[in-house]
Amino acid sequence: MQGGDAGYTLTGKITDRFGEPVSFATVAVEENKYITSADAEGNYTLTVPKGSYEGTVSAIGFKTHAFSIELSKNTVLDVVMEEDATALQGVNVYGKSAAKRLEEGSFSVNAIEITPNINRMVTLNDLVDRTPGVKVRREGGAGSEFDMTINGMSGNSIRYFIDGVPLETKGSGLTLDNVPLNIVERVELYKGVVPSHLGSDALGGAVNIVTKKQKRNFLDASYGIGSFCTHSGDIAGQYFIPGTAVAIRPAFSINYSKNNYMMKGVEVWSEEEDKYVFTNKRRFHDDYFSLFGQIEAGVDNVSWADNFSVGISYSKLDKDIQTGAMQNKVYGAASRHARSYGLSASYSKRWGAFAARVNLSHTWDRSESVDTTYRKYSWDGTWMPSSGNELNNRARSIRVYKRPLTVVGAGADYELNEHHGFAFNYMFNRRGNDRYDKVNTQFEPSNDIVSKHIFSLTYSQSFFDRRWQTSYFVKNYLNALAIRQTDDFTITGADKIDTHTTKSYWGAGIGSRFTFREPFSVKASYEHCVRLPLSRELLGNGTTVYPNLALSPETSNNYNVGFFGTWWIDNANQLGYEANGFIRHVQNYIRTTVSEREGMMQYVNEPAIDIKGFDFELSYRWNSQLQIALNGSWSDARDLRKYKTDGNPSATYRNRVPNRPWMFGNVDVSYTFRDLIRSSDRLRIGVCHQYIHWYYLNWEAFGAASSKARIPTQNLTDLSLTYSWSNDRYSISVECNNIFDRLAYDNYMLQKPGRNFAAKFRIFIN
Repeated sequence: MQGGDAGYTLTGKITDRFGEPVSFATVAVEENKYITSADAEGNYTLTVPKGSYEGTVSAIGFKTHAFSIELSKNTVLDVVMEEDATALQGVNVYGKSAAKRLEEGSFSVNAIEITPNINRMVTLNDLVDRTPGVKVRREGGAGSEFDMTINGMSGNSIRYFIDGVPLETKGSGLTLDNVPLNIVERVELYKGVVPSHLGSDALGGAVNIVTKKQKRNFLDASYGIGSFCTHSGDIAGQYFIPGTAVAIRPAFSINYSKNNYMMKGVEVWSEEEDKYVFTNKRRFHDDYFSLFGQIEAGVDNVSWADNFSVGISYSKLDKDIQTGAMQNKVYGAASRHARSYGLSASYSKRWGAFAARVNLSHTWDRSESVDTTYRKYSWDGTWMPSSGNELNNRARSIRVYKRPLTVVGAGADYELNEHHGFAFNYMFNRRGNDRYDKVNTQFEPSNDIVSKHIFSLTYSQSFFDRRWQTSYFVKNYLNALAIRQTDDFTITGADKIDTHTTKSYWGAGIGSRFTFREPFSVKASYEHCVRLPLSRELLGNGTTVYPNLALSPETSNNYNVGFFGTWWIDNANQLGYEANGFIRHVQNYIRTTVSEREGMMQYVNEPAIDIKGFDFELSYRWNSQLQIALNGSWSDARDLRKYKTDGNPSATYRNRVPNRPWMFGNVDVSYTFRDLIRSSDRLRIGVCHQYIHWYYLNWEAFGAASSKARIPTQNLTDLSLTYSWSNDRYSISVECNNIFDRLAYDNYMLQKPGRNFAAKFRIFIN
């Protein structure tokens, strides 16, 4: 806010001597003439006229902190509170963060706070993979393709957002593996039913990355190094232009890895033994480089807008391709390159009971798949001449995909009174697919268009002092396709579709939560939802995924029920619990298949799949020092197609869907030592153990029991140590992943890295 007659803004953060936020502290200036409360994260904002003042900060369990200040400009004042041992006796202090309040809403959702792990060399995918009901499977090391499962639904059934806007607006090179960790406040994981404000056609759930919204200048920079020539650097910051309300927010991230980890038990030719033998060989063609940068400029809390911002972003991805969808296909020259530029703008404003918001973005996304070598490689790096290229044994190819993306989102909320409210949301998403080949003159260029409009209307109720909350919503999905490609019609189904179609679908749902009394609450939700195929599923990715132009949208009836609560045993001991059950009845279920001959994937429809399961989590916290979390997940996805299209019985009827973990769990334990060397320093030791039960690679009905391929049971343990000092201004962490060097597999039995080490240094200047 600009200074003048309206005054200046006094902002800051209230923490204890360990750097932990003091929630809901009271900030008062000039004997309570100007007063406000901090939020759950300890942040506060207060507008005060120019002048010299005396003020106080008070909170239950802390000594009152007095201060003097002279305001002649917008000022940041951070306060470190001192505990009052006398006042603490017999007092319970309850403060719920935004993440905790979200989890206690009417939908099935987990919210991951980033702060406890921001000093570690981890990605958002690493953190998400530890939550109940969620499993992330990678196709290799850093930068590899990944597949996420949420309560039995996986792949593109999951939608990804950043601050409520599709993550794809930042370019195809940005994923949960390389989003800069220091711009993120929390990650929201919606399981089953997705709220209307995200404007999504997700079927299995959604991931929403919520970025930091600090009201101060800061610089946050980190650099990490790890095994397999891995490097990672992030920089983020915010600068308020003096005398204005304008804030500049830059962010930058760079990642590199050779991914030259050891592949165990791979098959190579032995000249000495004159036969193929199984041995250990390092990956030799798996370099990964990603670059992301963005800069935003905006204002908050001015007369004409609660928030207005514009931004520009750039992302770059260079990735060698080492294997196909299965590791018996080895590549030594093929690669993928992507470049993206994006422009965005957002606006929001509230007028009393009415609020409106709009966001616009356009992204120029260009990817190039290079496959010009007529060779067949082995795991020892040797090769033989081949009659075709590496990926699909065809002509040399430099395939270019230009996929511009336009996204428009708008919403309006109206609060009728404290018990009733309405919300309308609209999302438009248009993706182009201009494709051509630089060297293959036989390839037929085409320019396809996939677009969708999603409308939703929500009615919300709140009764009994917000102990009972319910939301009802209805959605309309409008899908328009303009498909012009006709090549490989026997594979892609180009001869079976209408080239120009527009179809409409309806969905609806309800979510409700009731709190009997702390710590006992119950929630339930239902949605009939539609999931429109993505461009990757319909049109392929130009390297390892064939198009399937005949794909139909998925539909599902999703049911969720759960109970949860937090019990404060005393001032130091806190116990939390949550358990959820779910049922999914899915029609035209979309899953991937793999051609073992070519190693290529393709998305296909399964007529009917039933999924049921549950997940749970137990947590214990003592005095903000010891934290223990245990969670487990079980899901059962079965094929319900009784007869094949030719009328014969289906062999896979009632089979569990293959290549999908169905039982897994995690144990996380951490302990924080305080004031070891100097005041306000911290040493955090963490141990994470992950269990994944074995599962079949293919349909269990196929093959003899002795020869069926299956991914074995896995037990993986990680260890981390993080030391921070000067109130978290500086930190350094070291960690060892897969400490016992267990053989780890993932999607389609592709090996993951063995034991590896990492270290990271971070500096935060406030």
